[in-house]
Amino acid sequence: MTLPGWTLILLFTALVAGLAKPMGLWLFALYEGRRTPLHRVLGPVENGFYRLAGIDPNAEQGWRRYALHMLAFNLVLLLFTYCVLRLQDVLPMNPRGLAAIGADGAMNTAVSFTTNTNWQWYSGEVAMSNLSQMLGLTIHNFLSAATGIAVAFALFRGFARREAKTLGNFWADCTRVTLYLLLPACLAYALFLIASGVPQTLSSMVDTTSLEGLRQSIALGPVASQEAIKMLGTNGGGFFNANSAHPFENPTALINLVQMLSIFALGAGLTWCFGRAVGDTRQGWAILAAMLALFLVGAGVTYWQEAAGNPVLHQLGLPGGNMEGKELRFGIAASALFSVVTTAASCGAVNAMHDSFTALGGMVPLINMQLGEVVVGGVGAGIYGFLLFALLAVFVAGLMVGRTPEYLGKKIEAREVKLAVLAIAVLPLCILGLTALSAVMPEGLAGPLNKGPHGFTEILYAFASGTGNNGSAFAGLSAGTPFYNGLLSAAMWIGRFFVIVPVLAVAGSLAAKKHTPETAGSFPTTGPLWIGLLIAVILILGGLTFLPSLALGPIADHLAMISGQLF
Repeated sequence: MTLPGWTLILLFTALVAGLAKPMGLWLFALYEGRRTPLHRVLGPVENGFYRLAGIDPNAEQGWRRYALHMLAFNLVLLLFTYCVLRLQDVLPMNPRGLAAIGADGAMNTAVSFTTNTNWQWYSGEVAMSNLSQMLGLTIHNFLSAATGIAVAFALFRGFARREAKTLGNFWADCTRVTLYLLLPACLAYALFLIASGVPQTLSSMVDTTSLEGLRQSIALGPVASQEAIKMLGTNGGGFFNANSAHPFENPTALINLVQMLSIFALGAGLTWCFGRAVGDTRQGWAILAAMLALFLVGAGVTYWQEAAGNPVLHQLGLPGGNMEGKELRFGIAASALFSVVTTAASCGAVNAMHDSFTALGGMVPLINMQLGEVVVGGVGAGIYGFLLFALLAVFVAGLMVGRTPEYLGKKIEAREVKLAVLAIAVLPLCILGLTALSAVMPEGLAGPLNKGPHGFTEILYAFASGTGNNGSAFAGLSAGTPFYNGLLSAAMWIGRFFVIVPVLAVAGSLAAKKHTPETAGSFPTTGPLWIGLLIAVILILGGLTFLPSLALGPIADHLAMISGQLF
């Protein structure tokens, strides 16, 4: 470990905290439906869309109607992308004549991008045409991110409103987030990437001569436009197989830092937006403080383990940190930091191969996903997942002091607690159940390229990534088979929508409640005690649920490593 490495981690954390209020102000304007400086130009576009679609943006929806419209919208998008991928060979903008994607692979990819997971069983540069990349995949990067933010807005209204029956309008929320936030931000971001050397072209290949004098064909395409929303929308699906380790996606250390910041920017801003929505920005700062505390611990452990290196190699006379699977232009600190950022959020982009990390270094990204990716988290998904844990935390606090649990002036009763538990329980049930099934089925055991604890971790990581809508992978798992494509499709769909629907039900229940004034006996939800309780509840629930699987996987792998054994 080095001083520059720790400086990078601390500087990044400070920059994220600094971005929270500016991003939150813009998000809050969209949450309220207020005019922004962009309305003069884009307002007619928004109104034209409503007229064309026959939508009244002022007609508010109850939680059931909000959920139904959200599900229908995403189902239509899924079917559209499935058709694009299945017809890739006959559609235009396919200069290399790539074949259509098979049925199980197309369904897996359509589900993956619809759910903001962006799990990729394929190599993008050799499997997807330019049209598939832009029309089939990038469109989801915008709309899945907008869906997550819209759901977060609905939950914010549930906390903020009193004796109300509605949560806003899904179509208006989704349209405004896309039109006034994601599109203009990504336009500027893409131009910055192009100026920094990231390609943006409809050409498919460029022929060149390597340093060894050999002819080489290098894949190109509309990379910068996909890269911008890939990061800002916490999508993570790379244009190239190597993802953000590829120099065309992530060419410099500066771009690497900007990409990490963009992964966290909207998630951090939503915490401030939440505080403003409920009338107390301290609430948002408390949530962000708990998130960043968990993040710093994870980043520190990963950096420590990767800098310490592999004991097996040390015994062979090869000292130093673990550079396997990492890019020299980033080094250990930036690679370790990126791995924690991308799994603390539901992004999934990688600038190093997590399968090549040390056992405990690779365990931290796995834990981030198993906790539900609430450490900042995906756009929208992080904050609404974190608020579910907050409801359970005030419930626990109420049990300890013998009072009816209250949070932000709303009594937390049996209905809200049951719905929160239901949404949180989806994660361990799906991850552990599908991992266990794959670990005993011949089709599942054929996937890992490694045996023993590390091979088990590869399976466990895949279902944690799929159910958590992350999309990163331990590259040692051969997942592009009908067995894994099918199970991971189910995991991604369950992990996304079996959580969103209970969240909207919680929002509807909270919105209908009266506001209870704060008294001297109310549990404080802004100070260090509250932050500590939040962290404890998240770690205890996650730890008790996933500790057995971690013991069989990365912990056993670590014990084997320090004993000098190789599996």
